[in-house]
Amino acid sequence: MHLAKLTSPADLRALDNSQLAELCAEIRHFVVQAVSQTGGHLGSNLGAVELSVALHRVFESPRDVIIWDTGHQAYVHKLITGRRDGFERLRQRHGLSGYPSMSESPHDVVENSHASTSLSWASGLAAGFRLTGHEHRRVIAVIGDGAMTGGMAFEALNNLGHYAQRALIVLNDNGRSYAPTISRLSTVMSRLRQSPHYVQGRRVVDHMLDRVPLGGGVRRSLDSAAAAMREMWEPPAFFETLGVRYVGPVDGHDIAAMESAFRDAGAYVDGPIVVHVVTQKGRGYAPAEHDNEKHLHDIGLFDPATGSSAAASAAASRTAPGPAASDRHGVPAMRDYTAAFTEALVAAARRDRDIVAITAAMPGSTGLLPFQRAFPDRFYDVGIAEQHALTSAAGMARAGLRPIVAVYSTFLARAFDQALYDIGLHRLPVVLCVDRAGITGPDGASHHGLYDIAIFTRIPGMTVFAPSSPDELPLAFAHALEITDGPVAIRWPRGKGPVSALAASPDAPVSPGMRLHALQHRAGPDACILAAGQTFGAATDAAELLSAEGIEVSLWDPRVIKPLDRAMLLDAAAHPLVVTAEDAVRVGGFGSLVSDALQQLDASTVPRVAQLGTPDAYLPHGSADELRAEVGLDAAGIAASVRKTLARIAA
Repeated sequence: MHLAKLTSPADLRALDNSQLAELCAEIRHFVVQAVSQTGGHLGSNLGAVELSVALHRVFESPRDVIIWDTGHQAYVHKLITGRRDGFERLRQRHGLSGYPSMSESPHDVVENSHASTSLSWASGLAAGFRLTGHEHRRVIAVIGDGAMTGGMAFEALNNLGHYAQRALIVLNDNGRSYAPTISRLSTVMSRLRQSPHYVQGRRVVDHMLDRVPLGGGVRRSLDSAAAAMREMWEPPAFFETLGVRYVGPVDGHDIAAMESAFRDAGAYVDGPIVVHVVTQKGRGYAPAEHDNEKHLHDIGLFDPATGSSAAASAAASRTAPGPAASDRHGVPAMRDYTAAFTEALVAAARRDRDIVAITAAMPGSTGLLPFQRAFPDRFYDVGIAEQHALTSAAGMARAGLRPIVAVYSTFLARAFDQALYDIGLHRLPVVLCVDRAGITGPDGASHHGLYDIAIFTRIPGMTVFAPSSPDELPLAFAHALEITDGPVAIRWPRGKGPVSALAASPDAPVSPGMRLHALQHRAGPDACILAAGQTFGAATDAAELLSAEGIEVSLWDPRVIKPLDRAMLLDAAAHPLVVTAEDAVRVGGFGSLVSDALQQLDASTVPRVAQLGTPDAYLPHGSADELRAEVGLDAAGIAASVRKTLARIAA
């Protein structure tokens, strides 16, 4: 067992070719077994095994900085750098992060988890090393899983070439992000990978040069001639027009070939250089290789023998927001939020030909695949380019279409400028469908959806819906389509929620101009709880806990975070205490809007307001239930806040 003896990158250099092959097989088996128990990013890591080994055999981390873009490709890097024992708690609270983490290892210099940033990091690090006398340190940016489609990567390439900065760019080309990579560059790269003329011609040139004994000067001259010959088989030199030297493609599962390419590239001192490495996502694990949608890019718990997903974990459950429909055993029936959105979108698109859907490289994860199949000419995957997605949506809206942008909350933050000025300033009816809002769990700080409320309620004229159950989501979507004088955002959490008997029928007709009003679920004189989105379930249970202690509260489901319902505000103002709860950052969010609105009411007294939400800090990875309990957003935490604040008022 070579893996059991692997404690640092230096251990790799003692292994021969056969031992390296055995190690790679062990690593793949280990990764499959580990991820099956915790969930995580599988396909990308299975494809990057040999690549990771070759990099660590050639370069000396952490002296040489290796940046992973995105960081979900770094599982093998973690194994090589001595963290094998931590994989039993991968992505769990107080366990190993699913991304590079500076707190775990000096080998993790950049905590890279959002795509297309590595080349900018490389540019900055290269400049810093040059100006501080550390030019002996190499900077290696591994960019893959579609990250090269992001505009930020192209901006960085332009600057790297302009300033002739010494950086090695490893293009880990597996043709995929979550889904097949969308970009003109990826199309050209795909043609290059698959061209038999290129492969045959390249082999002839390389074989000819290898067989002739030549001196260094003559060899360099013939290498230059060979480079010219390759133009017969290669597409236009995209990288070299930017001042970035290009080498490749290289077989990303041939360690010796990559080591040779990396050594040569590492010795290049005249500027940035790209080594184009071709890998197979999901390699060595049949269920991943045969998954045509995303090669098991990300997966929950699963059976390693078959690749089939295990039963949903308890962390996927949501506390019922009021009475819920139940199965014959009395267990609340559950429904997936994203599936509810998909059904509502497709149904609306059948009625309205102006509806178009846009995603940034995540059609499957955001629920758009059924829409793509039904309306291929009205579906747009822009690649990892959220800024372009929103401004493109603005243009579509100006042209008379009704664009629906499906995006994760954490990635939507990258396009605030476009939402504020391209969409908001022009009061365009773009609908932002914000998936994975709130505390998402095991992917950690960079993937929680905690900032969308604070960010997007700042946009004048923006309407923000926060359905408290999957059944409320189609209703919110129907109302969103009736708003034509400004943008709309609908936010919902990851996973499933209970089917609520209190939810209005999603098939109920929605009249033009009709507003979705807040719902009051109980009345009590002691305090008023306004609980937005998925926090409403915990607030319902908190109200029961308080009632058992003799504290009777009013409870409202706001449904719409902006603009706030006036009837809800007037009722809240009649209580000595108003408690707001939101699964988002507390400062500047829903609670702040409520506090400000209560101040503006024409009332003789203003109630005390306690705002509950996440703190002004980066939340770590862990299960969503664990993290909500830690920040006081579970039933016990909400009840404790009500109890504590009432005691202060009475003192």
